[in-house]
Amino acid sequence: MILPPSTLAMLGGGQLGRFFVAAAHEMGYAVWVLDPDAESPAGRIADRHLSASYDDPEALTEIARHAAAVSTEFENVPAQTLAFLEARMPVHPSASAVAICQNRVAEKSFLRDCGFPHGAFAIIQNEADLAATDKTLFPGILKVARFGYDGKGQVTVTDRERALEAHRVFKGETAVLEKILALDCEISVVLARDAKGTIQTFPPAENQHTNGILDVSIVPARVSRHLAEEAEDIARRIAEKLGYVGVLAVEFFVSNGQLFVNEMAPRPHNSGHYTLDACTTSQYAQQVRAMCGLPLHPPRPHSASVMVNLLGDCWFDRDGKILAPDWNALYSIPNLALHLYGKREARPGRKMGHFTVIGDSVCDILPTALAARGAVCKTYNT
Repeated sequence: MILPPSTLAMLGGGQLGRFFVAAAHEMGYAVWVLDPDAESPAGRIADRHLSASYDDPEALTEIARHAAAVSTEFENVPAQTLAFLEARMPVHPSASAVAICQNRVAEKSFLRDCGFPHGAFAIIQNEADLAATDKTLFPGILKVARFGYDGKGQVTVTDRERALEAHRVFKGETAVLEKILALDCEISVVLARDAKGTIQTFPPAENQHTNGILDVSIVPARVSRHLAEEAEDIARRIAEKLGYVGVLAVEFFVSNGQLFVNEMAPRPHNSGHYTLDACTTSQYAQQVRAMCGLPLHPPRPHSASVMVNLLGDCWFDRDGKILAPDWNALYSIPNLALHLYGKREARPGRKMGHFTVIGDSVCDILPTALAARGAVCKTYNT
């Protein structure tokens, strides 16, 4: 076990890292954050912020000398960084697990080879691959293999011609073409797995997206008990196959009542923010526990919840003029918890914060949550 007051290291300084720092501090640990942004949200509250690139040898050597273990808040950390640290200290999740999750080709191949349910796809390395692609994959979504997130690096394509145009826009990068499924809904499962193989899962969240960015998460997900249990079982088996240690999120499409794994995130997840306010332990506390070899807590929910993302769009009116969100509209609502990430600059599409409404049932709180969003974010008002 790694016990307080040991120093932990976090690669990445965004909001997920910020919540990790807060959870680790509450448990008695010191935290160093590596992030090139001098104003990163996690770096601003860390015990030490190394404002350097993720492959900076001096910064990595400092971490290896002083930290007891390291984790990451995003999957696009360079592979050589994780390999460098893994040779010198515990790294959770492992470099091999992150490598699968950070590359769509590796991820889709892993799901296929391990027999997990997934949508039809094709690996596109060049125009010849597109020319040979089965026409039943259209309409589809062409996604770059690396560095795509929140709807970036992906284009909906109706036919081969549109796919060729998109591939050229991607400058010939290796990509994955995924067939578009008729969706009932989208859900996700966040879990924690320790080095002994113990797994604790949070209740599945039902997720709604806008422009490829998570908008609202509803817990419990409005799916059958059987489907929820099946999603948790698949997520557990994925973690076991990966030999995963840490917090993992598995996103699913539900189509015609069946589950299809969409993608995996080797870290806490936006759809798991609700665990801060609606569960006996949060995904971030579980991340600390798994990283340090502490027993995982059973993450029992005590309330239904609706989490609403607050994007930078809320800081602008419909004409693009900057405005101050009406925070009083949120603070006046009972059982609503507001979390702002401390980002200096608001931009459209940038995650600036979120709020979660808790209560006895989703039916009771969903209208409240959506009305609250409309009150604080003028761009949602008609």
